[in-house]
Amino acid sequence: MEKATFGAGCFWGVEAAFRKVRGVISTSVGYMGGHFENPSYLDVLSRITGHAEVCQVEYDPSIARYEQLLDTFWHIHDPTSLNRQGADRGEQYRSVIFYHSLEQLEIAQRSKKQLEHSGKYDKPIVTQIQPASPYWLATEEHQQYLEKKRRR
Repeated sequence: MEKATFGAGCFWGVEAAFRKVRGVISTSVGYMGGHFENPSYLDVLSRITGHAEVCQVEYDPSIARYEQLLDTFWHIHDPTSLNRQGADRGEQYRSVIFYHSLEQLEIAQRSKKQLEHSGKYDKPIVTQIQPASPYWLATEEHQQYLEKKRRR
């Protein structure tokens, strides 16, 4: 199994999208990329931690290739929107790929470059590509939030 971590706005919708990808074994939501130990949802929301809301994906690379995960990532959000997705605003909603290996870094850079040259967007792609850093798991209430909400 391998890990991939993506920030693309509110982590609830991001997680829901990745849970549908064949070969994804598990997902969780949390925070990465900040400078604050063990942040809470309210800490991140207050914009004092520097963290992004992220979805961490565990996947079987013999079934799902990293490129497929990147295709999902690019499809589910606007990578030209700086620190904003829809009505959600703030650096915690930034578009970011956290890579866990040099191979992921190279594939992510290549994928971003291809998208930039595709002509799909009129504005520049602002997605950051950064090394994975400590991952802080969000509370249980945030895990698979949209699925839980639908069951009520």
